[in-house]
Amino acid sequence: MLKKRLVACLLIRDGLIVQSVGFNRYLPIGHPKFPIEFVVKWDVDEIVLLDMSATPENRSPDTGVLEMLSRSCFVPLTVGGGIKSVDDVRRITRAGADKAAINAHAVARPALISEVADVFGQQCVVVSMDCRLENDGRYQIYTHSGSKATGLDAVAWAKQVEKLGAGEIFLNSIDRDGSKKGYDLELIRRVSESVSIPVVACGGVGNYTHFAPGVIEGGASAVAAANIFHYIEHSTIVAKAHLLKSGVDIRLDSEATYDGREFDESGRLIMLSGSRLSDIEFKRGSKDLI
Repeated sequence: MLKKRLVACLLIRDGLIVQSVGFNRYLPIGHPKFPIEFVVKWDVDEIVLLDMSATPENRSPDTGVLEMLSRSCFVPLTVGGGIKSVDDVRRITRAGADKAAINAHAVARPALISEVADVFGQQCVVVSMDCRLENDGRYQIYTHSGSKATGLDAVAWAKQVEKLGAGEIFLNSIDRDGSKKGYDLELIRRVSESVSIPVVACGGVGNYTHFAPGVIEGGASAVAAANIFHYIEHSTIVAKAHLLKSGVDIRLDSEATYDGREFDESGRLIMLSGSRLSDIEFKRGSKDLI
């Protein structure tokens, strides 16, 4: 069985990495180069880079920025925002992307999914789904940073994109975005059970204990977050330590495993009285210890 993955989602708006709250408030973090270097260094499995300004501004992805960022990225990189053609995918892959995330333009023209899959392979096509729970209990797909309702049911759309050739679904809850309440497990479960392709869960992570339920209860193949990885030292490896402690078979490439360590209620590693950094178990690998 394939190991589960931890994915860092980095959101770009007006050229800056931002934190998103409810798809309507954006807190600037800074230049995108530094968050990418951070999460790569601390054992994230993949990065999803979404340009939230591209589709509203009716422009293609900024390949100049992507080329610069990809030089610091040594894990698989998914790029989304403004992708509306095979040529757009060709440009971002030449600039360093491994996968293309398509959202609004897939809804507007579903054949785009098949066109990209035919040229680049199914593994290159990620359909990004931004979902909101409606009063009737169904989840509806929204586009344009959550501002446009499509009328599409999330489960029905997930089944359709799989048939069209999508290799993966990036599933985001608008309701939970920035809430710190944890994933919408019902949304993840419904979509994961409806398709056979991997589902990456995103939206709502507020502490490290929120990751494991996305896999164990929701059935996701990978768990993603954005806001929690900003400002917190060594956050990705601590997130993996929590996943391992919960019994999730996660990839682990870093030297620091934190085996046998405990965590406080906020999810931070507890350094026992008198303990030292050297007390944390390390394993040798291809990376240099930092």
